[in-house]
Amino acid sequence: MNIVLSGCCGRMGRQVAEACAAQGLAVRFGVDLKADSGASFPVYDSFSSRKAEEGDVVIDFSLPSCLDGLLDFCVPSGTPLVIATTGYSQEDEAKILKASSRIAIFRSANMSLGVHVLKLLAKKAASLLDGFDIEIVEKHHNQKLDAPSGTALMLFDAVRKDDSVLITDRTPFHRKRDAREIGISSVRGGTVPGEHEVGYYGRGEKILITHSAQDRSIFAAGAVKAAFFLDGIRNRPGLYSMDDMIQL
Repeated sequence: MNIVLSGCCGRMGRQVAEACAAQGLAVRFGVDLKADSGASFPVYDSFSSRKAEEGDVVIDFSLPSCLDGLLDFCVPSGTPLVIATTGYSQEDEAKILKASSRIAIFRSANMSLGVHVLKLLAKKAASLLDGFDIEIVEKHHNQKLDAPSGTALMLFDAVRKDDSVLITDRTPFHRKRDAREIGISSVRGGTVPGEHEVGYYGRGEKILITHSAQDRSIFAAGAVKAAFFLDGIRNRPGLYSMDDMIQL
């Protein structure tokens, strides 16, 4: 399997390149706005500037602004796509959904299996702890651009009810906490790869479920595993998730 690596010069791009090498996979070429020539494979500043190279699966750890170029390459060529980038707008989400009708796309806000288990546990706990207040805290390094994190929003979707209200800033309010609120607090500092906590606060008791990423390599390993998954279903267009990969 030949990998195309989008966002290859970033922290996660370099980690994915190492994970590919460890599993004997070739990175056919990379794309990055920086177009760093220090990589062991060809790197271009856009998909349109590449030569004749193709690949079996694209792994993307880039930026939302790179989406159009990414889809312009993958959809016409029928190349399966692993999307690990977060921070997309509603318009971007619609483009991804439309593209999934023509190619196989794997998308997850977090490529860690442990985070997927956290989501499952958080959802189960929310169904059992009726009347508890739920708060989500996420911590990341000081270079992360989007807040709340895509993983925190994924956890919100897992624990929410139909009438739940997402709160990311309580500064404008001067009132007691509404029972329908689910707050997300974002912390940015240092070199934290990623920490997520879902807290359930009841009368006289609290339950905390946490996941701490101690090394970015876990996300790279998950992305490569997703690439193997897509390579096996490349002729089945659709939008796939961690749930699908684990089930199959």
